[in-house]
Amino acid sequence: MKPAKSALITGISGQDGSYLAELLLEKGYNVHGVVRRLSTPNYGRIKHLLDRVTIYDADLSDPMSLVNAIQKAKPDEVYNLAAQSFVATSWQQAILTGDYTGLGVVRMLEAIKTVNPKIRFYQASSSEMYGKVMAVPQNEDTPFYPRSPYAVAKIYGHYITVNYRESFGMYAVSGILFNHESPRRGIEFVTKKITDGVARIKAGLQQKLSLGNLDAKRDWGYAKDYVEAMWLMLQQDKPDDYVIATGETHSVREFCEIAFSRAGLNWQEHVVTDPKFVRPAEVDLLLGDAKKAQNELGWKPKTSFKDLVHLMVDEDLKIYGQKSK
Repeated sequence: MKPAKSALITGISGQDGSYLAELLLEKGYNVHGVVRRLSTPNYGRIKHLLDRVTIYDADLSDPMSLVNAIQKAKPDEVYNLAAQSFVATSWQQAILTGDYTGLGVVRMLEAIKTVNPKIRFYQASSSEMYGKVMAVPQNEDTPFYPRSPYAVAKIYGHYITVNYRESFGMYAVSGILFNHESPRRGIEFVTKKITDGVARIKAGLQQKLSLGNLDAKRDWGYAKDYVEAMWLMLQQDKPDDYVIATGETHSVREFCEIAFSRAGLNWQEHVVTDPKFVRPAEVDLLLGDAKKAQNELGWKPKTSFKDLVHLMVDEDLKIYGQKSK
């Protein structure tokens, strides 16, 4: 009987990290996670897993902490999901974002190369790299045109992963994931802001929800579906990069309509637009073409846009003691 595989996940306490940890545990992996040392640990998304995973204090800005984590975990696979991942914050903290989201990737690749270059590496790239899109839909060959410090940093992480693969023969891949949401999404993201707002309005805790550009369009999928694609990328004979997306685009306005309707509310009575939530350089339309992933990985999204919105609203309504209509 082959020994169980081992995986190390940076950002295990985040949305994607928690779903990926669940998936790998189901597949019989020994799962290890890296978290940044905080005065108050933020384990909310993985509290139900803490007795089944091993957690290490480490940081993408500290190379030796990464080396130590890899030496202890002895992983077959490393999934780099940690980043300063909020686009709006990247404008206020551009240097930190570049260091963590960009240079953090090369620090992890160097740590892997030092400890065991045979470890398979997954880098979380982002559809934000396409920015002011050069083609619709976007696939693996579409040129990048970043519109935020976050997107610029992600492009560095993406290309340094390609470089280590081509220069050192490492199994290093990037998943260019389009927007993926879930009930575990952070409140700073517009989808969670909407669904939490719906629940609070339903519960009588607030009357209005302030948002930015309602016309911005995104390709939104379910994070639980998308982590399966990450795992599949590291199971192939040859390393390669893949776009992961639904191939559908929906506006923030549509998201509002479905979310408020789920709670029996009229979105137009509650949503107000506020210029302070509009980005300095807007990304108007993201739409992914995941044919390569479908053909080579056998991956397809399982959850529809409407079902995803309902899933998120239902969970938030439950938190505030409410029910969907």
